[in-house]
Amino acid sequence: MSDTGQPVTEEELHAWIDGQLEPEREAAVLRYLQEQPDVAHRVTAWRDQREALRAALSPVAAEPIPARLGLERLIQQRLAQRRVPWRAAASVLLAFALGGAGGWFLRGGQSPQAAVITLMAQQAVANHVVYTADRRRPTELGAQQRDDLARWVSTRLNHQVAPPDLSANGYSYMGGRLAATSDGPAGLFMYDDPHGVRLTVFVLPLNAAASMPFQQVNFEQVDGCAWVEKGVGYTVVGKLPPPELRHIAELVRQQLG
Repeated sequence: MSDTGQPVTEEELHAWIDGQLEPEREAAVLRYLQEQPDVAHRVTAWRDQREALRAALSPVAAEPIPARLGLERLIQQRLAQRRVPWRAAASVLLAFALGGAGGWFLRGGQSPQAAVITLMAQQAVANHVVYTADRRRPTELGAQQRDDLARWVSTRLNHQVAPPDLSANGYSYMGGRLAATSDGPAGLFMYDDPHGVRLTVFVLPLNAAASMPFQQVNFEQVDGCAWVEKGVGYTVVGKLPPPELRHIAELVRQQLG
């Protein structure tokens, strides 16, 4: 609580981490964190995740944008798919594309359709890298709260979704969480095998193309298999041989499709 009785909100905690908190609220937030050690621990974990995400993406984000990219045309096409007025949103998307995401938004001469999957897969990989590295609290809700998580994620995504069952392939469900992306909230479900190898299933509604076929996406640390079905994007991410990853992705598609 502040001196005026105004409670400290979660938005203010995130703003404090990002250095965007209003100066007159900083003392109240600091006092609140001192009085609430559990919240302070959670905020520290958020900060660590933020730095891990930044470290994971910084090499790619530093890459120059290819001159042949035709960025304005691609932005226009994406906006048309989303039915967002060009003049109202062009400056925002252009800033996004030229900023931190500029290095990994649309590589080479990809078509706009392939670029949608690439961007989605890179966000899935970024969240995978951050949360699977957390050995204390990799998920927001655990395996015993499967139904609660399914309801929560379905409500936030406005799309019915539940964690798929991968036990036949030796992967136990660990739990999941909501993940943040440039396209809004996504569902992240996490699994591991008896050797501690972690796998994630990423679900992101896309107000874009209706369906796109499977696409293998390769990254330095992990690989992914991504596709779009009926306006919803899916990515299975893990450090697995491509044939095994593709097989698991097929199972996920059968269950979630």
